Amino acid sequence: MNRSNSGVNLPALRSHNAALVLDLLRVAGTRGISRLELAERTGLTPQAVSKITARLRAEGLAAGAGHRASTGGKPRTVLRLVPDAGYAVGLHLDRDGLTAVLVDLSGAVAGSRTAPLDLGAPADEVLAAATDAVTAVRNGGAVAAVGEGGAGPAVRDGGAGPADRPVLGVGVAVPGPLDHRGGVLHRVTGFPQWDGYPLRDALAVRTGLPVVVDKDTNAAALGLALRAEGEGDFAYLHLGTGLGAGLVLGGALHRGARTGAGEFGHQTVQLDGPVCGCGGRGCIEALCLAAVARGDAAEAARVLGTGAANLVGLLDIDRVVLGGRTVAADPDTYVRGVRAVLDERAGRGGRGGADVPVAAAGGGDRPVAEGAAQLVLAPLFGRAGGAGEA
Repeated sequence: MNRSNSGVNLPALRSHNAALVLDLLRVAGTRGISRLELAERTGLTPQAVSKITARLRAEGLAAGAGHRASTGGKPRTVLRLVPDAGYAVGLHLDRDGLTAVLVDLSGAVAGSRTAPLDLGAPADEVLAAATDAVTAVRNGGAVAAVGEGGAGPAVRDGGAGPADRPVLGVGVAVPGPLDHRGGVLHRVTGFPQWDGYPLRDALAVRTGLPVVVDKDTNAAALGLALRAEGEGDFAYLHLGTGLGAGLVLGGALHRGARTGAGEFGHQTVQLDGPVCGCGGRGCIEALCLAAVARGDAAEAARVLGTGAANLVGLLDIDRVVLGGRTVAADPDTYVRGVRAVLDERAGRGGRGGADVPVAAAGGGDRPVAEGAAQLVLAPLFGRAGGAGEA
């Protein structure tokens, strides 16, 4: 993700160099990596690497992982990341439910909670539910449901942990459009009452933790990008209660100058089509959701494929990843449907075909919550797309 792979031997760039080293430790996983390999991959001097790794060990972020045979001289000491040195909470606030996950530095999920949510409820109720979810996933408690039916039982699907784990912050993923820099929501489709609401600041006050806010699709795309090294540009298309896209272009999460990129669902594909929640007509989201409501997954996939083909032709992306609960319910149908439209477009001379893979991301809506946690963690590893990034 959009960072230089080369270190710079200047004191002013100490944090940049440490982030490079820490990211290589993250990628190496439990097998670890030697100081010599770190120097070779970053371009830093062995002395600089030794100083950085000593500091990371002192801070509890790195630890020894044994020794590796050397081609000459004494065996090399291998270092690894300490995953439980820090955690982030990822929170997905959807139109009808919430998911909270606790993620360690390696990206592993240490605990999770889900509960019903009505995003149309008063802001204080939604914020109370979000705060409860953050507390619960940190401490292993229950999450109170908020919705039209009032409080209800939470659904637990993850582990619990002690309350004293070091939590670096909360990443919140919500439907767009929004201003991720200021953490302010705009006119969420179907919920215009959120326009101008300072979600980041309000949740930070309630939780006592730093908060980052971004679109659900951006969060998911960031999380997928961090797990897929060197796989080029891609579009993540999320079909759930709505339809949107997260774009990774040139190795970086693309939000646009006004952080409004990715409103994939509101491209018009039928001029006299049905009215969409955004106020337009014939939007791909409206057509897709109508087909889903009729139980016609094949038609929904065809509509989704039409939008995907437009995106491939416009941005010349390398692959398409499908996600969201609706796709998760019938992934083969959606992958085949999108693939068929891309192939048809390629057969007419357009961009697409076998050179643009289509795959479904596992986990339904879970990648959104996990990606939200990465909004907090990514900057620690020098990865663009996290807190404060454009």
